[in-house]
Amino acid sequence: MFDQEPSLPPRTSDPSQERPRTLEEAKAWMLDRTRRRIHPMNNLSVDDTARVVETLDGLDPVRWAASWRSAGEDAWKAAEDTQDLEARRAAFLRAQGFFFLGRFPCPNHPDKLTSATREREAYLAAGALFDNPVARISVPFEGSEVVFLYRRPAGIERPPVIMMWGGVDAWKEQMTAASDLALAQGVATIALDGPGTGESPVKGTPEADRQFLPVMDWAAAQTDLAASKVGLLGRSFGGYWATKLAHVVPDRIAGAVNWGGGAHFMFQREWIERSRHPDSYLMELVETRMRMLGVEDEEGYAEAFARLSLLDQGLLDQRCAPMLLTNGRGDTQCPVADIDLLVGHGTPKAVRMFPGGHMGITPQTMPTIIDWLVERVNMETRA
Repeated sequence: MFDQEPSLPPRTSDPSQERPRTLEEAKAWMLDRTRRRIHPMNNLSVDDTARVVETLDGLDPVRWAASWRSAGEDAWKAAEDTQDLEARRAAFLRAQGFFFLGRFPCPNHPDKLTSATREREAYLAAGALFDNPVARISVPFEGSEVVFLYRRPAGIERPPVIMMWGGVDAWKEQMTAASDLALAQGVATIALDGPGTGESPVKGTPEADRQFLPVMDWAAAQTDLAASKVGLLGRSFGGYWATKLAHVVPDRIAGAVNWGGGAHFMFQREWIERSRHPDSYLMELVETRMRMLGVEDEEGYAEAFARLSLLDQGLLDQRCAPMLLTNGRGDTQCPVADIDLLVGHGTPKAVRMFPGGHMGITPQTMPTIIDWLVERVNMETRA
């Protein structure tokens, strides 16, 4: 443990982080992220984004969802109208990109909820045409079910497994790039929704890590998988759940990556106030977090967030599975002080920091993470 615990960095003086973006600021932000192929704009071309953005006349749920969903329906029709498999797959993925934005950042309105349903349909239609097809599987869970998307590499008799999930707005349908990198190295992938998001059956309470366990059970029971221990990739807020699982069930995990998630400082009132309008988030971060937590007001938000602290839960000095902690040094959405905190407690961890803001998005970031996880799961396979 550190002699002196880490603390939050000085407050930024950037005025753009003190209020929601205007419509024009939002349009410029979306076009910039599309050009740089950064979430949430990484699934569309600049031309596709520009066409929608030019006609967008409001950020309210009705006008927002209508603009993106209309473009998605056009792309869906184009997919249905072609018999060329490659073009059909590309068109369904394009439709998914539009529908994803139509429900972004979360389906907190009926129109956005419709777009979320269409996004899942478009992704499954495209995924059926992948070289490593997507299979939608569900397992029973407390009178409900946990749904996940399973892909396996060709020609590998018993591949190891990496489970992956996103944060409050990136769901299992956004895990394709990470899945592709793992499949290329002979590793099967399971993508699922984090608690309180997508088709998850639970809200993001401190006990929600239990939703991951029946999926681990399923993987371990498959005779054509080497999954007695799995790799975990939690991106953005999902890094929190990877960290918790690494401490709660370390013997079931070959290696876990916290890619831009919190542990303690993220859940404190000071950070809640400072991260309302981070440069890395388009809009409605607080509303999206509240929906994930299952709370109705801001006091409930602060109280629910405080209960998530892994330090206060007494977990951080316990033994944990091998971990890689990674983020961008300038993250204003999740405090990098949480990485310092995790390093100073419990089992030693690996750390890889990248330049930039939330999640440290560079051409090397995701390959570095997947390479580390592949090495960990392969070590278990060889043991």
